[in-house]
Amino acid sequence: MEIKVLIRQGKSIREIARLLGVSRNTVRRHLRVENSHQYKVRPPRDSKLDPFKPYLQERIQQARPLWLPATVLLREIQAQGYEGGLTLLKQFYSPLRPQCPQEDGPAVRFETEPGRQMQADFVVFRRGRSPLSAFVATLGYSRMSFVRFVSSEGFESVRAGLQAACDYFHGVPQEVLFDNMKTVVLERDAYGAGQHRYHAGLLALADELGFVPRLCRPYRAKTKGKVERFNRYLRESFYNPLASCLKGAGLPVDADTANREVQRWLAEVANVRQHATLAERPIDRWQRERPMLQALPYAVSPQVPAMRAVPFESVQHPLSVYAELLEVAA
Repeated sequence: MEIKVLIRQGKSIREIARLLGVSRNTVRRHLRVENSHQYKVRPPRDSKLDPFKPYLQERIQQARPLWLPATVLLREIQAQGYEGGLTLLKQFYSPLRPQCPQEDGPAVRFETEPGRQMQADFVVFRRGRSPLSAFVATLGYSRMSFVRFVSSEGFESVRAGLQAACDYFHGVPQEVLFDNMKTVVLERDAYGAGQHRYHAGLLALADELGFVPRLCRPYRAKTKGKVERFNRYLRESFYNPLASCLKGAGLPVDADTANREVQRWLAEVANVRQHATLAERPIDRWQRERPMLQALPYAVSPQVPAMRAVPFESVQHPLSVYAELLEVAA
C-alpha cells in the first residue's frame, strides 16, 4: 500500500526503495503484482443487432425531424430476420433520441364503467393546401380505438366519424366526450352553467344514435386523456413510420392511403397490443364492454372488428405505387 501511495505521489523506484528500506527489485515486484490485477479492456463482442444498424440509421434519417418508437423499428427488423429482443434495440437506439422538455404536471386519470363513455377528437397532421387530420374515437373502458383520416374537420367529418366509430364498436356509448371544437359546440354555457348550444346536426345525430354529448373543460384537453394519449400513439407508431417510408420517394400521405393502412394497423397492432395502463388488450376488454353498449338503430355485422384493407385507388397516386413502397419497408 505504501508503494502504491508513493508512486501516485510521483516518487521514483529508487527513492521509494530508499524511503522504505527495501531493494529496488522488491519495489518493482510489488508493482508488477499490482498491475496484473487490473482488468484489461475486452474487445466488443458481435451483437445480433449489428447487421441491422445501417438500416436503423437510415430509418432515423428518413424520419427526421420525426422520431419513430423502438417498438415500430423492432417489428420492421424482425420482419428482416432480427432474432434479438427489444432491450438490445433500446440500448442502441435510445441514446440517439433528442431530449424533449417534460410536461407540466401529471394528468389525473379516471376510469369509466363499460359502455359509459367514448372520447372523440381530431388530431392534425398537416395544414395548408393539402390538409390531413384524423378523427379518433376511443372507448373509455376498453380503450378500443377507431381512426378515420379526413381532409376536412367540418361537421360532415364529425358525423361520418361518429357513425363509423359506433358501427366499428358494434354499439353506442351512453355519452361522447368532445373537445370544444366549433363543429360540435357553437357556444359554451349559452343557457346557463353546463348548458351549451351544440351544433344542430350533432344534436340530431345524438338523438338518432342515443348518446349524450359532453364537453371537456376549456383549455384542459387532458380531461380527455384516453383519446389524447392514443393520438400521440397514433402519430408516433403509425403516421410517422408511414410518412417516413413514403418521404424518400417524394410521396405525401393522403387520406385514402392512410385509411387503407390504418385499418390493418388497428387490427394487427393498436387494438391487440398489451395496454400499458390496463395490462390487458383493448380488444379483450371490448368483448366485455360490447354487451353494455346501446344497440345501433340499424343492423351491423356481428363479426369482431377487423378493419381489413379495402382495395381502392389513391386520389393522388396509383395505389400500386404506395403498396410497393410499403411492402419494401415492411
